[in-house]
Amino acid sequence: MASNPGNSASRGRYADRLDPELWDYIDEVNSWYPPEITAAPIAEQRAVYDRMCIAFHQGHPEGVTASDSLIATTVHAIPVRRYRMAGKAAAAIVIYYHGGGFVLGNLDSHDDICAEICAGTGFEVVSADYRLAPEHLHPASFDDALAVFEWVAANSMLPIVLCGESAGGNLAAAVAQATRYHPRRAIGQMLIYPGLGGDETGHSYIEHAEAPLLSVSDIESYRRIRSAPGQALDDATFSPLKDRDFSGLPPTIIVTAECDPLSSDGEVYRDRIVAAGGQAWWREEPRLVHSFLRARFTVPRAAEAFARIVADIGALGRGEWPY
Repeated sequence: MASNPGNSASRGRYADRLDPELWDYIDEVNSWYPPEITAAPIAEQRAVYDRMCIAFHQGHPEGVTASDSLIATTVHAIPVRRYRMAGKAAAAIVIYYHGGGFVLGNLDSHDDICAEICAGTGFEVVSADYRLAPEHLHPASFDDALAVFEWVAANSMLPIVLCGESAGGNLAAAVAQATRYHPRRAIGQMLIYPGLGGDETGHSYIEHAEAPLLSVSDIESYRRIRSAPGQALDDATFSPLKDRDFSGLPPTIIVTAECDPLSSDGEVYRDRIVAAGGQAWWREEPRLVHSFLRARFTVPRAAEAFARIVADIGALGRGEWPY
């Protein structure tokens, strides 16, 4: 998230398109994580982003317990955080992949969101702390995301729901596609304003190329940082929309923001799953921007959108199709 500092001169055609409460949120994000920070060293960007996440953190709902552990792999250990409702047996398990452009984020950055999903659904939530670029180029983040799925599948008999936000939505979709024929394949996936590697001539890429908090140039920058030398353009583990086969995927709900260049990715992904005979629903939340989950306590539209997301995760975990 980098674009458009929050002053009236920079708001342009979005000045009246977004609610005042959302502008307050955008201004606060930019005060913590200003656009110029993208020119700073990665370590400094992460430190600034982490401080912002702490400032927005809402704590855990009553009854949620959290514990950290490590998943051993042949390469390294992957940190995970498990959320449970005390004294309540979960009916499903959610694997959550955080956002941050594959460059930022960790178990703490989206900690309260995971805790609220746990409280709102009663499900166990496992948050994955995958390796980040540029130290670890593709496919490191995907390999870790897949390893967390394999670990959950081997260590829990609960139905699995994949969930990811922004970059994490990309990882959830890639894992769903890689594991569609796994004996413990997911029974649903929830993708929240995901970047799926769609065609940048799509409507939202043009209409919202300079949207607040995420621009097309930001997307391209994150893509370059994540890319390995000679990155294949048709690699579905890098860009899930590059897959040639969308059959066999779990029931899928994609939620995007109207004023976000990535919104068209959700629409196209929905269309391809449905065309392949699957169940998919795309919802574009009006008058919202990328990263609106963090605005859920101050912006009514974001609060309502998050409540719908939690309800949809609950339905997917119960094996219900809400649409």
